[in-house]
Amino acid sequence: MRNRRDRHGRGMRGPLIPPHSPSGSRPHRLGRVEFFNDCVTAAIEEITSHCPNAFDGVIVGVEDVPTMNATLSGDRVPLSAAIEPTSESKAQIVVFERPLEHRASSRSDLRLIVHRTIVEQLSTLTARPVSDLAGEGFDLD
Repeated sequence: MRNRRDRHGRGMRGPLIPPHSPSGSRPHRLGRVEFFNDCVTAAIEEITSHCPNAFDGVIVGVEDVPTMNATLSGDRVPLSAAIEPTSESKAQIVVFERPLEHRASSRSDLRLIVHRTIVEQLSTLTARPVSDLAGEGFDLD
């Protein structure tokens, strides 16, 4: 009786469990949405470590794509939006997931772009210099 995995005579294509896994379970790789949310959380934590009260009175949210009634700047799709505070609501930073993912070439690049985007919007809302929010090593280029 032939093994169904070897029906074309090629043999097994690779190990079923990676050799570096001590428990025998497969390593968990974050999905697209989970990874993006992790990028936003990491950016907030890093900014807070440089400037502990940076997010006082500011809410950060994530949306998949900008809505059609959002103000578009020419033919460019916005990566995020900063909404000024009103008497009824706090200031808000909305980060748009899909446009940022489309701009990034890798996961590490996405992490960097998300961080930069949040820093820029927070700087606009709070009128604080970027260097105060992101530290001295932060580069906008």
